[in-house]
Amino acid sequence: MKIATAKQIGNIDRRAIREFGIPGPVLMENAASAIVFEMERFFEGLDGVKVGIICGKGNNGGDGLALARRLRIRGVPVRVCLLASFAALKGEAKLNLGILRKMDVEIVPNASPKVIAEMIAWSDVLVDAMLGVGLSSPLKGNYAIAAELMNMAGRPVVAVDIPTGVNADTGEVMGVAVRADLTVTMVLPKRGLVLYPGSAFAGQVRVADIGIPAEVVEKEKIHVGLLEHGLAWGLTGERDRDSHKGDFGHLMIIAGSLGKAGAAVMAAQGALRTGAGLVSVAAPMGIIPIIQQQVMEAMCIPAGESIDGTLGMGSENELLKASGGMTACAIGPGLTTHYETVQVVRSLVQRMSIPMVIDADGVNALAGSADMLKKAKAPVVMTPHPGELARLLGVSTDDVQKDRIGMASGVAAKYGVTLVLKGAGTVIATSHGEVFINTTGNPGMASGGTGDVLTGMIGSLLAQGYGPTEASCLAVYLHGLAGDLAADEKGEAGMIAGDVIGKIPDAMKQTMETTDEHG
Repeated sequence: MKIATAKQIGNIDRRAIREFGIPGPVLMENAASAIVFEMERFFEGLDGVKVGIICGKGNNGGDGLALARRLRIRGVPVRVCLLASFAALKGEAKLNLGILRKMDVEIVPNASPKVIAEMIAWSDVLVDAMLGVGLSSPLKGNYAIAAELMNMAGRPVVAVDIPTGVNADTGEVMGVAVRADLTVTMVLPKRGLVLYPGSAFAGQVRVADIGIPAEVVEKEKIHVGLLEHGLAWGLTGERDRDSHKGDFGHLMIIAGSLGKAGAAVMAAQGALRTGAGLVSVAAPMGIIPIIQQQVMEAMCIPAGESIDGTLGMGSENELLKASGGMTACAIGPGLTTHYETVQVVRSLVQRMSIPMVIDADGVNALAGSADMLKKAKAPVVMTPHPGELARLLGVSTDDVQKDRIGMASGVAAKYGVTLVLKGAGTVIATSHGEVFINTTGNPGMASGGTGDVLTGMIGSLLAQGYGPTEASCLAVYLHGLAGDLAADEKGEAGMIAGDVIGKIPDAMKQTMETTDEHG
């Protein structure tokens, strides 16, 4: 499913009205009908429920006014607080106000905080129809007060299109935002509903069909989509009965240092569980015995080390030679940013001729020298967390988090890589402009080593012949799903990376299955 910006949704609405001749009031009526339907589903009926609706003066408020009429026709008691004068409404909103004023519905214009509080106290369910997707500055005045009163009310909240106060493009909370239990969004999900922190304010998100033809949406050429079961399922495949290990690639993992052998171990286990035929771990020779004891299914390549137990100068030549027998490489987990190691990584990135995934200290080694990526001889996937991407670009972590899609897309396009920006709602950006936002995963995965597991998984799929986009999308989805399965069993707080590794086979099995739930 595609994910839209505020501008794209505006273009779609205008195209539907001007080019396809669908009247604006019809779209608003369809929106109101869809919201009633979703409220009925969410609350398992509305009998005996009193609904309070807070409306702004724009089209979002117009949707709220149309909703009030439909609820009243349905027999639901409704009250409306309007955060503007009657005269301030225009277009479809004015039309719906005129109809509603002729009905037995209380509508208070220019509602004061006292009036809003009284309506909230009367209501069983609240509807936020204050502002839509066009918000670009922090809430102020009665809008901010109304949002705070709704949040303190202890009543379930339904948001129309997007919770007021959430930036539709970035998910940023603009000072204060409504915390919804259900968001009914029109046509397509907005970016702010799937990016954090906005996602945390949206509750359950239901996408409403308001009668806009697919051709209208397709003309917008939206390149950002949700990474969900259907897409992941399409990337999986059954193995031939006469397969052998040579059919599924040979991954070399360059990882680990004195005190950080575990990073190499977890990357290797993640790779093996994701189906690589062969895995070889190249690491400083001093930690090879530890790795070999922990991952018996993997082979090891002892590499020259520095005096501090990291990859040492000169080891790149032996690693390059070893890579000749491999189909992909994963580089970075636990390497450290020791001076000698950084030089080895930089050399390998420019000289290695097999697809590679670069993570953790592999990314850190390129800080200040990202242009080296342009010299890579094979496809590159990078998997930084926000701090690592910030160091690579010389910006702050806050800068990255405020525009995760923009930052990831910019790096992918500039350096010709596939960029996997980890975090809640992991963003995968391709070098040709596509972006995917992951739908799996949970806070329990915020634990040391889970990123190393993902590195091994992406490397495994690259080794098996998947392209960088396909490998990244499938690995990220499976990684998050494995985390979700682990959380279901153990709870989020006590999860460790090993729990995620243990659930990778179950995640793969579940993803390959088609069910009634997933279609």
